[in-house]
Amino acid sequence: MSIAPTHDHGGFGPYTIEDLHAREDDGKGLELEDGWLIEWSPSAAHNWAAERLRRRLEHAAEEAGAAVFIAGGGEWEISTPAGIRKPDVFLVPSEVARASIVDRSPITIPGGEVLLAVEVISPGSGSERSDRVRKLREYAGLGIPQYWLAEFTPRPRVQVMVLDDDAAAYRADALVAEGETLDVTVQADKPLRVRFDPRLMIEF
Repeated sequence: MSIAPTHDHGGFGPYTIEDLHAREDDGKGLELEDGWLIEWSPSAAHNWAAERLRRRLEHAAEEAGAAVFIAGGGEWEISTPAGIRKPDVFLVPSEVARASIVDRSPITIPGGEVLLAVEVISPGSGSERSDRVRKLREYAGLGIPQYWLAEFTPRPRVQVMVLDDDAAAYRADALVAEGETLDVTVQADKPLRVRFDPRLMIEF
């Protein structure tokens, strides 16, 4: 995923959430970070990896009978202290998603309602540092219980970060590479047991 400042209105900021949503494209493909619009342009391989993970989480939710919604594809956004983020995949209770989709109250899903956030990393891209450092702090500050860093190249692997409530920070819980099995439980109204080989991110 590439990342670069997007200059609107002559390049003058800072911008607000209202500015983002007032754009003709409704802010698609953009995040809002500290008053600046950040453009992200994920590759086809990146999008495929994210979609494969989203499907696997959907399968786990169906197996558990959990009342959750798994968002992805860059169409869904969450609010954070920095502004607006669009995790590659994230999981929220069904009633939270319904409030955003149907009732439009609020339109943006509050980041503190997220149960799991997943960012797919493209090594060497401009967004890698943000995913590994900046969002690590932001998501922990929101109290998101789990944060996954998923890489599809050069070797598929997933790092699971679990929130340490006492420290208000994440601790590394597991790092699972291609050929191994990730086995983790995501807490919701009913626990989701998620099991897969990270290779699934590059399988067709």
